[in-house]
Formats: sequence, structure tokens, C-alpha cells
Amino acid sequence: MGSRSRPVADLSPLLGRATGQDGGAVAAGDPGAVRARFRERLAQWMFVAPAAAYLLLFFGYPIVKNVVMSFQRYTTTTFYTGAAPFVGTRNYSEILSSDLFPKALLTTVLFTAGSIAGQFVLGLALALFFRRRFPLGGVLRSLLLLPWLLPLIVSGTTWRWMLDPDTGVVNTALRGLHLSSSGIPWLTGTSPALLSVILINIWVGIPFNTAILYGGLQDIPPHLYEAAKLDGAGPLASFRHVTWPLLRPVVGVVLVLGVVYTLKVLDIILVVTGGGPAGATETIATRSYELSFQQFEFGRGAAMSNVLVVISLVFALVYLRANRRARNV
Repeated sequence: MGSRSRPVADLSPLLGRATGQDGGAVAAGDPGAVRARFRERLAQWMFVAPAAAYLLLFFGYPIVKNVVMSFQRYTTTTFYTGAAPFVGTRNYSEILSSDLFPKALLTTVLFTAGSIAGQFVLGLALALFFRRRFPLGGVLRSLLLLPWLLPLIVSGTTWRWMLDPDTGVVNTALRGLHLSSSGIPWLTGTSPALLSVILINIWVGIPFNTAILYGGLQDIPPHLYEAAKLDGAGPLASFRHVTWPLLRPVVGVVLVLGVVYTLKVLDIILVVTGGGPAGATETIATRSYELSFQQFEFGRGAAMSNVLVVISLVFALVYLRANRRARNV
């Protein structure tokens, strides 16, 4: 069957207008369009400017100033004379070669590892528990946030009173239950003191872990558990093959934030033990505080705090890279 050929009109100008190919040229030559685009860009930058100024003023400047101070001999006389001689890497070499640094580093590792392990395990257990619906579940979840909402100075002072070896309620209860005749030196013994601050930090950090992990559990579709149950999977198998794989991104965020926060914990240790006894609870953070505000060696204190920042960044980068590789496998 034949067909009569008809001339086809050139539709390229129409297509160009429809797709906006020549609209840019028209808009570029239109002064009104140019002014409208300028006002739009200006409005965008006006929204960004306050946040950028805040970050530069309260984060950027202190970080740069701290780095500069770590290469200077910055003491109390600097505030009067303004002289802060450049000493290069001497501050770093002094703090790294000090006999106190290896002990503070080991205490920091033990404190961080113990705190993160306790917070995460108990937080995950509570998140799984609160996932079940039961009467007053919402009230209990709200009460669980109280340790996180209380000022750390208040929490530390309360725990110091409770763990006092002589008059604390903990040792009083242990003696009343005939579990210990003389009590436990929670704050005066080297090992018990470190264990005490770890337990207190676990108590403070459990609400954060529970809240974040509970939110992650809520995002897991229920039909996946129903399918796993139909396949014969029990609670452990469902957790291993359904809950844990889907919760891993949230777990990564919780662990990274928990480690970074725990590395810089200062107020709890200062209030409860003051870094003692015999430096048993002195971490890199408390050592930096001692150098800066007790010995007034601000340059060495800044160097110590920069070492802590580097440790935090290294851990975060290593963990995120390992987590990315695990997801790609």
C-alpha cells in the first residue's frame, strides 16, 4: 500500500522555545530577568550568611587560634605583654615525650572503650524492649531521657555523693546486705575509680543510644519480620538477618558520635574524681584542662587538645571507611 508524502514543517524554532534553548539568550538580554536572578541569588546568600558567620566566628576562629597557640609559648604573661614567642613543635614534643602521656592515652582508650560498649549494648537492649507496645511505654521512654537532660555537673555531684566510700548510699547498701564489710573504695582506689567514672558515663549516655537506635528500629518495615517468621526464623535469626543489617547505618552514626563525645568528656571526671587518685582517671581531655587552667601553660594545653582532635578524626575516618567497605562487600 502506497502513501502520499507530505512536506514536513520545520519545527525546530518551536522545539527550541519549548525546551528553553533560546530562552537563555532572551533572558540574558532582558534587564528585568537579570535583576530577578540577582535578587534571587542575593536572597539565597542572605539565608546562608548568618549560619556561615556563626560557624566562622564560633568554630573556625577558635580552631585556628588553638592551632596557632600550640606553636607558641602562650602563658599568663602573654595577656599583659602580648608576647607569645614561636616555639615550633616544642609543645608537641614535650607533651608526647612526657611520662604522663602514655598513661593518659591508655586511660582514655579504656574509658572510651568501656563507655561505648556499655552505652551501646544497654541502649540497644532498651530500644528493642521499648519497640514492643505495652501500657505506660511512652512514659517510661520519657523518663529514660532524664539522665541525658540533667546538667553533667549535677549528675557528677550526685554520683560522687552516692559513691562516697564512707557516707555514700552505695556502700551503705552493700554493708546492709552483708555483701561487703568495709565497702568498696569507689573514688579512692585506682581501679575502682576508673570503673566508677566509666559506669557514670554509661548511665549518662544510655538515653542517647536508646533514642537514636529506637528511631532506627521504627524505620524497619514490619512485613520483613512477618516474612522472616513465615520462613521459620526465630527472634535471634530475625535480629541477625533483618534487624542488624538494616540498623547498621544508624549504628555507625551512634558509634562515631559516641566515641567523639566520650573522648572529650571532662566535666564528669573533674567533678567525681578530679583525675585522681594518683592520675588513675586522668585522660587526654583532663590533661589538657590541667595544662591550660591549672598550670597556665596554654600553648602545651592547646597542643594536647589538638592531639585529641586528631585522634577523634582518625577514628572517625577509619570507621567510616571500614563501614563503607563492609557495605560494598
